[in-house]
Amino acid sequence: MGRGTDQVVRVVLIDDGQPHDVFEVVGLADGVLRAKTAFLFEVGEELALRVEDEGKSYDTTGRVRAHVGTGEALVTEVELEPKA
Repeated sequence: MGRGTDQVVRVVLIDDGQPHDVFEVVGLADGVLRAKTAFLFEVGEELALRVEDEGKSYDTTGRVRAHVGTGEALVTEVELEPKA
């Protein structure tokens, strides 16, 4: 089941052990994060992420799979590794 913007999910980038709030989550469904960000990550780039959902959090790796849309509507899609 997918999650849209009506349910609060927060995803932060982990860099050098520090969390950075760089994503505005648009949706999270079937292991794919859709988010707006001021950063243009490379397609194929692996990111260390922390997903916070329903009061729980877990660290995972995400791989940028696409950028869709243009301008203000640009959304980055990141495929998340399944939770262990």
